[in-house]
Amino acid sequence: MTNPEIKNPRAKHDFIGRTCSISAVGSYVPEKVLTNADLEKRIDTTDEWITTRTGIKERRIAAADEHTSDMAAHAAQRALERAEVDPAEVDLIILATITPDMPFPATACLVQEKLGAHNAAAFDIEAACSGFVYALEIGQQFIMSRTYDTVLVIGAEKLSSIMDWEDRNTCVLFGDGAGAAVLQNRKTSNGLLTACMGADGRKSSILSQPGGGCLHPATAKTVSDRLHFLRMDGKDVFKSAVNAMATAAREALGRCELEIDRIKCIIPHQANMRILKAVGDRLGAREDQVFSNLQRYGNTSAASVAIALDEAIEQGQVERGDLILLLVFGAGLTWGAAVIEW
Repeated sequence: MTNPEIKNPRAKHDFIGRTCSISAVGSYVPEKVLTNADLEKRIDTTDEWITTRTGIKERRIAAADEHTSDMAAHAAQRALERAEVDPAEVDLIILATITPDMPFPATACLVQEKLGAHNAAAFDIEAACSGFVYALEIGQQFIMSRTYDTVLVIGAEKLSSIMDWEDRNTCVLFGDGAGAAVLQNRKTSNGLLTACMGADGRKSSILSQPGGGCLHPATAKTVSDRLHFLRMDGKDVFKSAVNAMATAAREALGRCELEIDRIKCIIPHQANMRILKAVGDRLGAREDQVFSNLQRYGNTSAASVAIALDEAIEQGQVERGDLILLLVFGAGLTWGAAVIEW
């Protein structure tokens, strides 16, 4: 029995939780479009080679003076406006990114300042391309436990800043952008029904940026050895991504006692068209269930499913009450799946 002389503010509601819903979403992509034809002029590649292997036709590239915090703030502002939430009402900002403006302070704090959300706590998380689903699940805990009423979750990346533009196997894949979601309790919706997350550090080396941390601090040698650029073993990533996302999807659907045909829109991480097709086939999904904007944006890492969710809603492919399945996979290795009633 607890000590009655100690006041526990968490006991205010008898430790009874509540649901967490997405009130609104928003996204932002830079103006500059880098097409496959543009890349043909820079590296040894062709539009046909890129398209047949990835499905990507173009990607967005941030300006030199446009940073992750800027894109994150643009996406967040749109989400807040749609949710009719004043920045002063935001209790917490969670930003998922692998391309922060700087190692510290957290880029979420810079976004807080840009939004004028001065009442909000703020921190970053790093789960690479899985970051947005990880951030959703973290944010849900604060809503569900009644610790906070309004949580702003953002996935934002300036991947062009860590690309090796001489490596045709990686630089053709990635783009810049940001997506955001406002989390609140909405009594008319079940909201985020479940989220399954996983990781396997044994495969950490197949997708990484080796330089810049305490393992390989920045030196003239790490720069000349190109350790500050993204590195990837494409074949191993492909196999691992398909297996992990399909497994996570089945676990999430099983928890909710749902069959795949009950899902209105499946939004996988936008990494590669062949991965999207393979995951859809594994799950027995119809082609029209699987949303993709990969051809226009490429892989935007933590921003990927957030941007796609915003576009699916804007295009009318998702309406209130529909069930959504988010699937993610990224460096770590990390992966996840979330079932959401929109």
